[in-house]
Amino acid sequence: MTGKSDAALYPSGAGCAVLRAAALLWSSKKTPSFPASILIVSVMLLSSIQSTSAHPQCLDFKPPFKPRWHLEFCRQYEQFGCCDQRTDNMIAERYWDIIEQLETAGYELCTDMLKEIMCQECSPYAAHLYDAEDPYTPVRELPGLCFDYCSEFHGKCRHVLKYLTVNQLLLYASEQDVTTFCSMVDLSDPDYCYPNVLKSPDLNSNLGRVVEDPRGCLQLCLTEVANNLRNPVLMLHSGDDTHRMFIAEQVGFVWVYLRDGSRLEQPFLDMSGEVLTTPWLGDERGFLGMAFHPKYRDNGRFFIYYSIQVNSELEKIRISEMKVSAYDMNVADPYSERVILEIEEPAANHNGGQLLFGVDGYLYIFTGDGGKAGDPFGKYGNAQNKSAFLGKVLRIDVDESDPSGKPYRIPWDNPFLGDPGARPEVFAYGVRNMWRCSVDRGDPVSGYGRSRIFCGDVGQNRYEEIDIIIKGGNYGWRAKEGFECYDMKLCQNSSLNDILPIFAYSHHVGKSVTGGYVYRGCESPNLNGLYIFGDFMNGRIMALEEDKTTGNWKERSVCMGDTQTCSFPGLINHHHKFIISFAEDEAGELYFLATSYPSAMSPFGTVFKFMDPSRRAPPGKCKQKPLPVKVRGKKFPFVPRELTVLGTNEKPTRPPPRKFKLTTKPPVKNSQAKPTTTAAGNTTAGTGVKVKPKSSDKEARKQNTLKPWKKDKMLNKKKANTKMEKNTLKQNAKKTSVSVKDKLKSKMNQTATDTLNMSKAYNSLKDNKIHTKRKIPQRKAAQKQSGPKMNIKESAKEYPAFVKQTKTNLNVKRNRTVTAQLKVKSKKI
Repeated sequence: MTGKSDAALYPSGAGCAVLRAAALLWSSKKTPSFPASILIVSVMLLSSIQSTSAHPQCLDFKPPFKPRWHLEFCRQYEQFGCCDQRTDNMIAERYWDIIEQLETAGYELCTDMLKEIMCQECSPYAAHLYDAEDPYTPVRELPGLCFDYCSEFHGKCRHVLKYLTVNQLLLYASEQDVTTFCSMVDLSDPDYCYPNVLKSPDLNSNLGRVVEDPRGCLQLCLTEVANNLRNPVLMLHSGDDTHRMFIAEQVGFVWVYLRDGSRLEQPFLDMSGEVLTTPWLGDERGFLGMAFHPKYRDNGRFFIYYSIQVNSELEKIRISEMKVSAYDMNVADPYSERVILEIEEPAANHNGGQLLFGVDGYLYIFTGDGGKAGDPFGKYGNAQNKSAFLGKVLRIDVDESDPSGKPYRIPWDNPFLGDPGARPEVFAYGVRNMWRCSVDRGDPVSGYGRSRIFCGDVGQNRYEEIDIIIKGGNYGWRAKEGFECYDMKLCQNSSLNDILPIFAYSHHVGKSVTGGYVYRGCESPNLNGLYIFGDFMNGRIMALEEDKTTGNWKERSVCMGDTQTCSFPGLINHHHKFIISFAEDEAGELYFLATSYPSAMSPFGTVFKFMDPSRRAPPGKCKQKPLPVKVRGKKFPFVPRELTVLGTNEKPTRPPPRKFKLTTKPPVKNSQAKPTTTAAGNTTAGTGVKVKPKSSDKEARKQNTLKPWKKDKMLNKKKANTKMEKNTLKQNAKKTSVSVKDKLKSKMNQTATDTLNMSKAYNSLKDNKIHTKRKIPQRKAAQKQSGPKMNIKESAKEYPAFVKQTKTNLNVKRNRTVTAQLKVKSKKI
C-alpha cells in the first residue's frame, strides 16, 4: 500500500506535473497574471478535495459480501463484511479460549478491545488492515491500529498480545515504550487504520455498491475465459446441468469448453464445408446462430442458423435441426441434419442470425431485412411486408409437424395466423437487422421480468436501438429509425402503430449495437436486473436500469475499473475493441465475446467474463454441482494471454491470521499474578493461592454469544464427560472386586473345608479394606500439615493418582493375605 505521506513526500505522475507547473508560476519573479492565479487556486482546490479511493477487500483476496445469516459475535459486520457464520463462530471460539486463559492467569480480561481487534478480520477493509492487498505482501498478525487506539491498548491490554501472535519482534516491542510499539502496528495510510477506517465518509458512504467514477460510470472488471478463437459469434450452454459452454466460430466450428476452462480437442460440430463466409473484413455471412432444445438432455436436439450458397450464385440462410451423437456427448452427429427452413438473401449483409427458445417452448428466428441500405425491396420494404420472411421475428413449434409437409407446426396463438396477407410464422415485424437477442430468466427471488425477449436492432445512419419483443409488434423500420422518422411517408402513416424502443443512442456514441442480457446471476448481486449490452464498432459497454414503477429504462454507463478497483488476483481491466456477442452460462453469469480484428479467419477472438469488484455473493451461495462429462479425446488446458492488473495469479504467501489457533495454556506462576478483585469487592494479593474469577459469568457470556446449537453442544459435552468419569470409576471398582471374588471362588470349590476357611479369609480382607479406607483421610491430613502448601488445581490433579495408588496397595495386600492363608491350609492338609 502506498501511503498518503509517501505520496506527499515523493509526488509523481500527472498530479505532480500540474503541481510543478503551479510551483513554477509562483517561483517566477513576476507576479502571476489573473488567469494564472485562477489556475493555481483551482489546482490547490482540486488537490485538497481528492478523496480516499475506497477498495474494500477481504483476507482471501476477494471482495466483501453480505452474510446470508445473522452473525452472533462480530455483529457490527453482519450487513457487509468478510465473515460468514462459520468464520464468525471460529473467531468467537478463539476469543473464548483467550478469555479462559486470561482468567486462569489472573490477568485483566480486556474483553472489549480484544473483541474489536479480533473482529477486524470481518471488516470489509480487512486486507488493508492486515496489509494483504496482493499476494506479495506478508499478512500481518495484528490489524493496523491508529496511534490513539494503540496507545490505549498498549497501556491497558498489552498482556493480551501473546495470545494473539507468536511474532517475537512484536512481543518484544510491546514491552518497550508506546511509541516503539505503535509505530510497528500503525499503517502508512491513516485512513485505513482502526478505528479511523470506520469513521471515514469516503470509505463508508457507498460501501457495497458498484464503484462509480466522477462521471457516474459503473466500474466493472473482467476475467479471461477463452482465447485464440476465429471471430467467435456466439457462446451458449446446453441446459443439461453439465455447465459446458459451446463457442461457435464464424467459419463453422463449434467447440466444447468444460467447467475447468479446458477445451476439447475434437469440435462439437464442423460445418465449415457448408458455411458461406470469406476472409473479408466485416463480412456478415457465416455460421450465425445456434440454440439447444429445452429438453436437450433427453432428446439431444439442437438447431443452427448459417449462410449457404446454391449453385455458386443464389445465397440463402438455412435453419436446420441436428442431434448429438449416440456414442459421444461432446460430438454432434454429422449425418443428422434436417432442414427446417431456407430463406433467400438478396444481398450479402443484414443476415440476422439469432435463434432462441422462449419460455413457451417455441423456437424464435430473427432475420435481417435483406441487406443493402434503407430496405429498398418492394413498396414498403421487406420489414413492413408481413408476407415476407425477411425483417421479421418468426415463431414455430419444432416439436410437431404440419399436415402440409412442413417440418414444423404454427403455434395456435401466433398473431397473424388468420391473416391472408401475412405469413403465419410471423410473430413480430418491422425490424432491420437484430443482432443478438436474449430471454430474461427473471429475478431469482421474485421471478420479475421472466420470459421477456430483449434485442439489439442495428440502425441505418443515425440511431441504434434496444427493443423488447411482444407478440404482433411493429418495430417501425423502415418508417422509423430509433425514435426518429427515416421514411417520411411511411412515418406519417396513421396505421403504422409502431412500438418504440426502450432505449436508443445516436451514432455519436456508437454505430452498431450488440444486444446483451439482463444479469440474473449469483456472483455479482449488485448487477441483478441490469440489461448489459455493447457496441460493435467502438467497443463501448452500456447498461440499462429499469424503473419498475414507471416501466422506463435509464442508461448506466459501464467502464473498466481503474488499477486500484480491479486489484484482485486474476482480474483485468481491458478488452478487445470489436464486441461481437454477449453470452450467459448455465448459472446466469454474464460474458461477452470480442476480437481485435473482425475477420472470420483471424484468431484473435477472446471471451471475457464480467465481475463486480465492489461486492460478491457470500461463500457457498453460488456453489454448483454439475453433472459429470465423459471425455473421450484430449483436452487443452486454458492458458490466459491477457495481462492481469496484479500481474500474477498466485495465492497468498501465508494464510490469513484467522487460521492461528491456540493449542496449549500457559503455566501458572506466582510471579505473573496480579491483584484481582473478588465479587464481594475484596482484593486478593498475587502471592499464595489466587482467587479465580467466577467461571459462571464467563460461561453465561459465552452461551449468550454462541448460537443455540452451540449451547446444546457444550452442555451435552459436559454431561457426557461427567457421565464418562463416573462410569470409569465404577468399572475399575467392579473389575477389582470381581477379580478377587473369582480367585476366591476357584479355590473354594476344591473341598468343603476349604470353602469355610476361604469365607473367613474373605471376611477378614473385607474388614481390612474398610479400616484402610478410614485411614485415608487421616493420611491426607498428615500430608497437608507436614508438606508445603499446594495450589487447589495442583491438588485436584494429584488426587486421582493418589487414590489410584492407594487402591493398588490394597489389591497387593489382599493378594498377599489370600496366598498366605492358602499356604497354611495346604500344610495342615
